[in-house]
Amino acid sequence: EYGFRLPSALDNRPLKFDEFIHKNCQFLFVSATPNKLELELSKKNVAEQIIRPTGLLDPKFEVRDSDKQVQDLFDEIKLVVARDERVLITTLTKKMAEELCKYYAEWGLKARYMHSEIDAIERNHIIRSLRLKEFDILIGINLLREGLDLPEVSLVAIMDADKEGFLRSETSLIQTMGRAARNANGKVLLYAK
Repeated sequence: EYGFRLPSALDNRPLKFDEFIHKNCQFLFVSATPNKLELELSKKNVAEQIIRPTGLLDPKFEVRDSDKQVQDLFDEIKLVVARDERVLITTLTKKMAEELCKYYAEWGLKARYMHSEIDAIERNHIIRSLRLKEFDILIGINLLREGLDLPEVSLVAIMDADKEGFLRSETSLIQTMGRAARNANGKVLLYAK
């Protein structure tokens, strides 16, 4: 009836989030993009980090018209590649990532795409290859946000930044833009109408 668990251990598990949060504990939230709950629980005890530990300023960002975004970005990429730096591009769909990769490859740029259909081991290989200068442009959807520390990347481009998509939110845009914050030449291009 209980499988391999003793009846006394039937509910022996980690606490669920609601159970954990209602314990009488102190919390320290550390986030570049705190969510609503973290801000509410922190009340007014929020410290904003103005100077990054790297000593770098936030990347410059521009909003550009999306009508000619592919060509405009192509011109920007050539400048970045000439400085021996890398580019991250975020698109709305897997197909768009693949097509853009193919288009830029036809124009002589070294690009790869990464999305959810690529397994985790291959994703790590792709990111390592970007860092080792095997290619210059990584095009993706939602995998280029949190947890990526790529100081080689100086340009982050967000295609159709004004359009809604799966897992696209204000927070995810900020996190994606933050990928350019590890490079002194960091720049973000937001393509929108």
